[in-house]
Amino acid sequence: MSAASGTRAIVAALAANLGIAATKFIAFALTGSSSMLAESIHSVADSGNQALLLVGGRRARREATPRHPFGFGRERYVYAFIVSIVLFSVGGLFALYEGWHKLQHPAPITAWQWVPITVLVVAIGLEGFSFRTAIQESNKIRGTSSWVGFVRHSRVPELPVVLLEDLAALIGLVLALFGVGLTLVTGDGVWDGIGTVLIGLLLVAVAIVLAIETKSLLIGESARSEHVTKIEAALVDGGDIERIIHMRTLHLGPEELLVAAKVGVPNAASAADVARAIDAAESRIREAVPIARVIYIEPDIYRASVTT
Repeated sequence: MSAASGTRAIVAALAANLGIAATKFIAFALTGSSSMLAESIHSVADSGNQALLLVGGRRARREATPRHPFGFGRERYVYAFIVSIVLFSVGGLFALYEGWHKLQHPAPITAWQWVPITVLVVAIGLEGFSFRTAIQESNKIRGTSSWVGFVRHSRVPELPVVLLEDLAALIGLVLALFGVGLTLVTGDGVWDGIGTVLIGLLLVAVAIVLAIETKSLLIGESARSEHVTKIEAALVDGGDIERIIHMRTLHLGPEELLVAAKVGVPNAASAADVARAIDAAESRIREAVPIARVIYIEPDIYRASVTT
């Protein structure tokens, strides 16, 4: 469900941003507003980012190879990290440069004054639709987590990325409306530059948050606490495993989990009994947590002084 949810949110955001980018570029060409140019590049960066997420999702579905025996699921994290770099460089730094240039050489908007306001209002509506879709798809897997917790702890990178991008886009449009509106009212192009700088700062901040969160996923994160609890219960539920000596989990991808555990078995158990116990435990784990795709269980005789 999470992969499909992510894809629907990405496609909705991509369709909205392509249309918005085209109209913003037209508005910039007619008015020369730096806020409109910054928002145009922002939409282009967002469109490219969503295309990258779709490519990452497709490449992650490749079959495992001898060189990559655990598959390519984490490639989705790689592409999400690239998105943060693109948003920082193409979106944020360009907007900051353009805003600084506008502040040095302010100019009023004298032609087609109604165009940027109209485009920004329409863009807010389209981005709102995209943001609403991302919220609906995220709610399917968010559970009881807060939105901050969902963004910080989700193992599915696409939905937090689209959520933050759409939120940044909406705030950026409001900032552009602020800059353009005050420029039209006062005739002072400095306001247009201020709006552009604020858009750049916003994009840089969002890019840094995305980079931090996706870096953690790239390094490797464990299973969520509720999954760990289910796996631990499944290991000992059969009665043929006495205790868990230690256990490690690692996400190989958003829907692929590696489980490695050392378990204590009865001292008198035969090799056949141990093999049956491990097979049964693996079956229970996969039933309790279907994303547990790779499971390694090492039997041992529990000794209180030796637990590694």
